[in-house]
Amino acid sequence: MKHQDQKDGLLIKSVEFVGGYPALTHCPRDGKAEFAFIGRSNVGKSSLVNTLLGRRSMARVSKQPGKTQELNYYLVNKAWYLVDLPGYGYAKVSRTRREKWQRLIHNYMRYRETLACAFVLLDANLPLQKNDRAFIAKLGEWQVPFALVYTKADRVSRQKLPANLRAIEKDLLEDWNELPPTFVSSSKEGQGRQELLDFMQKINTQIGG
Repeated sequence: MKHQDQKDGLLIKSVEFVGGYPALTHCPRDGKAEFAFIGRSNVGKSSLVNTLLGRRSMARVSKQPGKTQELNYYLVNKAWYLVDLPGYGYAKVSRTRREKWQRLIHNYMRYRETLACAFVLLDANLPLQKNDRAFIAKLGEWQVPFALVYTKADRVSRQKLPANLRAIEKDLLEDWNELPPTFVSSSKEGQGRQELLDFMQKINTQIGG
């Protein structure tokens, strides 16, 4: 099924779930660019992935955090991958499993050569969390290109949202000289979808995809 985006925006012609992989050694080796989505376990990542792909149930959505347990690959237009990573932070799982997920995430971010950009999801309703700040600092340490995506924007009043985002950015600027590309999204309303898709398409074009 084709999904028609806004005028002059990216047209998603096809989406294919390629597989869920427990280690880098199992991931695709075709050299296509990868765009990774990651955030705390209850940030709304799977809902955003479904919204971006224009499919209701490609990624499993649950009120219980921790449903994404592998590197889930979605091939978009047979041109690039959207990769849904396990969430970090809160999840009602054993310490051993949390540490396994952490190793998987860190190995992917540090060593996956085809990673074009990581999108770190932050809840627009909450102050900057310690684990978000720590993870973003790690991306800087590892020199991983990344962007920020504020989620659940529809749950904040239009009057309060700008103040929330300014507070988060103020905290981040204590560690950074400047901020990376930033997007505001709402899975419920589709806000930010077109901007994110076009951003990924632009990067893929720039790197010769």
